[in-house]
Amino acid sequence: MVLGVGTGSTVAQLIEALKDRKIQLAGAVSSSRQTSEALRAARIPELDLNNAGTLDLYIDGADEATAAGMLIKGGGAALTREKVIAAASTKFVCMIDDTKLVEVLGRFPLPVEVIPMARSYVARQLVMMGGQPVWREGVLTDNGNPILDVHNLRLEDPTAFESEVNQIAGVVTVGLFARRRADVLIVAGDGGVETFTI
Repeated sequence: MVLGVGTGSTVAQLIEALKDRKIQLAGAVSSSRQTSEALRAARIPELDLNNAGTLDLYIDGADEATAAGMLIKGGGAALTREKVIAAASTKFVCMIDDTKLVEVLGRFPLPVEVIPMARSYVARQLVMMGGQPVWREGVLTDNGNPILDVHNLRLEDPTAFESEVNQIAGVVTVGLFARRRADVLIVAGDGGVETFTI
């Protein structure tokens, strides 16, 4: 099969596990340059999503998650490519540790990727929506765009908030995965592993 692969420390461990277990993949679609480098090091062929078509499975981590599979992602600045791969996948499995499991999203600052000329404009709109945006200075996404991290949110309706932010002119995407949430959430903790199937 062709596997969609996310970005971050959890995915780095996944790639090591794939390499060590000699699992045969037709290839993987990567969500970031960082992941592409790890795939090359593991000798897993990287495929372009344009050629791969619909993916059977996408595996990634998250910065925050609810038991209903709603996520905040983008701490690693790969939110747009991760969102595209999630949308193109039949099944999305998210793996986190139990410190990232919350009842209501918003404790982790919400990343918003914006085009450079719109950074200040989008920040003003986010303030009017109740957030406190902070420019993640010195960081550009693989798409060449800056990120605003929005603090002081309590996202009671993540799906509506995701749609509202995505409608702001200049926003590339917001790191809320509510409309396309995880299908399976695997949560590891000191007491073992718990799986939520959504």
